[in-house]
Amino acid sequence: MPYLISKVKKSVFTFNISKMPSHTPKLGIWIKYPKNQKYTNKLSFEKDIFTQIIEQLPKVDYFTHSFDPSITNWLPFYWKGYRQTTKYTYRIDDLTNIDTIKSSFRSNIKTDIKKAVKQNVKVVTTEKVKDFYKVSQKTFRRQNLDIKYTFESLKKIYEECSKRDQAKIFLAKDENENVHAGAFLVWDDNCAYYLKGGGDPEFRNSGATSLLIWEMIQFSSNVTKKFDFEGSMIEPIERFFRSFGATQTPYFLISKSKNKFIEFGLNLL
Repeated sequence: MPYLISKVKKSVFTFNISKMPSHTPKLGIWIKYPKNQKYTNKLSFEKDIFTQIIEQLPKVDYFTHSFDPSITNWLPFYWKGYRQTTKYTYRIDDLTNIDTIKSSFRSNIKTDIKKAVKQNVKVVTTEKVKDFYKVSQKTFRRQNLDIKYTFESLKKIYEECSKRDQAKIFLAKDENENVHAGAFLVWDDNCAYYLKGGGDPEFRNSGATSLLIWEMIQFSSNVTKKFDFEGSMIEPIERFFRSFGATQTPYFLISKSKNKFIEFGLNLL
């Protein structure tokens, strides 16, 4: 079970916390199950493994961790005093038939795709992480926010994933080379993850983002089995992702703190 520990200073106090690493929506426990295991034996096996892991976790002031959707049993954590919050992502669970996937799109997504194509918007891949970072910055500026991650951290992830041929940056451009939208995709043998996205507010109504995602889904069908939209708790984003015919998929956020005063000090209440 990978985890991250960091120190957070609030006023005169310093807290040791374990939280999700940057650019990492979900992690969890990686288990190699015995073959042909009965369900009841699987639960017993998970209890033993999870309990051993919990006992080895470092003692921190605050712990929070998001499990991959494949982990559906958090009872051993409950028994050890942890809390659970259900969160949701959206997934296309079978990328085998692209035509079937597109037929499940809502009409507004299909209209957006046609609109973008009519405006000669094309989706290309690039190794220029800076180009994606710039368009992502524009998304945050539209909301009067600072971007929440650095260019250096994004570049490092791209370089490491590219060594394994498991990352692509997609840009939706018009014939004047204006970047309408961008996306950062990573994948493994099981699933592709729409890790980051961004769009230029000036071209917000061009339909480019819908076209971009459609192209990513088609690409993903050639390299893996599923497509995860990542992060769908914000209402407008949830509505948009749901329009691609994806399945609402729950996952667990597990947390624990020494006391309520620590959560208050960390602005978690």
